[in-house]
Amino acid sequence: MSYRLILIGPPGVGKGTQSALLTERLGLKALSSGDIFRREIEAETDLGRLAKRYIQHGELVPNGVTIEMMAKRLRDDDTRKHGFVLDGFPRTVRQAEALDEILFEMEFGLDKVISIEVPEETILHRLAGRMGCTKCGEIYHSRNKPPMREGLCDKCNGPLFVRTDDQPGTILERLRVFRETTAPVIDYYASTGSLLRVDGSVGPEDTYRQIIEAMPR
Repeated sequence: MSYRLILIGPPGVGKGTQSALLTERLGLKALSSGDIFRREIEAETDLGRLAKRYIQHGELVPNGVTIEMMAKRLRDDDTRKHGFVLDGFPRTVRQAEALDEILFEMEFGLDKVISIEVPEETILHRLAGRMGCTKCGEIYHSRNKPPMREGLCDKCNGPLFVRTDDQPGTILERLRVFRETTAPVIDYYASTGSLLRVDGSVGPEDTYRQIIEAMPR
């Protein structure tokens, strides 16, 4: 059975992990705004070139460009057929409203908007030790998931690095931006009756179980 889902929550709550599980086990298409940006930029599409200019100048990609990129992917045949799980979009109420319009035009609705909720102290602990592979993007953690060889990816042997986003000061700023910009999206979906709140401080499998048990049959 195909579903149309949104994962929402601040950085470090496990949205990427749950997106991977839902994709693997239910056959949904994972739609990450970051991945879609990279895909359009690498393909050198008009939207990709436009987004690249903003990113190179350290600026946020405007809502209109982000929405058009996402709309393009949502309209793909494989997404229509298999369903999707959105991660990183919508980030603002304006984007949420635009998504409603896109899905209405496609004669689709959302099954669930899943708010993964974790105490900020736990988020800081999770992100502070996180490392990423420069080649394949695999994520490691100095305590919870260390690589077998220090500084090297187990999958592709690429060098690991700590993202600027995962520095303590930056983490606190990202959490502040989430509270101010994206948290209102949770209220937006709560008002529609499609919101599901799950406890993301438990393990990935328990978080996944909470999601699956709430899915329409």
